[in-house]
Amino acid sequence: MIDLEAVVALRAVATNGSVAAAADALGFTPSAVSQQIKRLERGTRVALLERAGRGVVLTDAGRQLVTSSATVLADLERIEADLHLTGQTMGPDGAPARRITGEVRIGAFSTAVRGLLVDVLPRLREEHPELRVPLRESEPWETIALVASGQRDLGIVHRWGGVALAMPDHLVETPLFTDVADVILRREHPLAGRTELTPADLAEQQWIATFDSTICRQWLRRLFDGVSNAPRIVHESMEFENHLELVRAGLGVALVPRMGRPPLPDDLVAIPTVRPASTRGVSAVHRRSQADSPALQAVLDAVRAGSAGPHAP
Repeated sequence: MIDLEAVVALRAVATNGSVAAAADALGFTPSAVSQQIKRLERGTRVALLERAGRGVVLTDAGRQLVTSSATVLADLERIEADLHLTGQTMGPDGAPARRITGEVRIGAFSTAVRGLLVDVLPRLREEHPELRVPLRESEPWETIALVASGQRDLGIVHRWGGVALAMPDHLVETPLFTDVADVILRREHPLAGRTELTPADLAEQQWIATFDSTICRQWLRRLFDGVSNAPRIVHESMEFENHLELVRAGLGVALVPRMGRPPLPDDLVAIPTVRPASTRGVSAVHRRSQADSPALQAVLDAVRAGSAGPHAP
């Protein structure tokens, strides 16, 4: 019989592009993932991976197995959801209430972690003590891939303006809220007295930005469409809190989202952009096959409630 855990490992290699990346996504060692796939090859008596340069790629049989297993794994998720419907406790009104058990693995970008989930996860633990909700931080594109491949169950993602974010057909997207990013400047900066800033106003500035591979960096480039030689990136950091400190040091300006942003010190100001506005839509995504899972719905409901809470942007 085919080892389904090993199939998940193979799917992770297909999604992430290497054994090492698959191991990181699954929380295993590369050796453990390799052993799972070798065991799967012995059981099926076909080669599923082959060498390609210094890495590996799936064989035709490997790709067929990954494609064919999607339906089976989805069916198992639905069966698990049905099992979680069986346990009931009494609610505060005396009516039967579902006891939420199991595990919902979350993937989310960094500002959603500190601006949303640090409040949501403790409440979930208090309300559903038998529910496990492990968290992994990841960029939106990676989060979608992890949810689509079954390595995460719920993803919190964002899309800036017109920056594309491909969504596979078997995922369901739930809009949560719109976040705004402001240009952060030192209070004595010549532009600090403005109530709004256009890309033309900012064309000559030196910028602190996230890495080139991030969706936030893509938006910063899109913001300056039509403005020559801008933006001029001089410093790069993945942490927006570092951006604030670099601005305080007089090393440039930065575009920092409001969600998860700490209160600004007195020597910094935040000014929104116009034409275009720097806004991003924040959404939750999950596989369609988990739509009836009480555990996933409990987490999604908590995320929705947290999105409307006083800490939300």
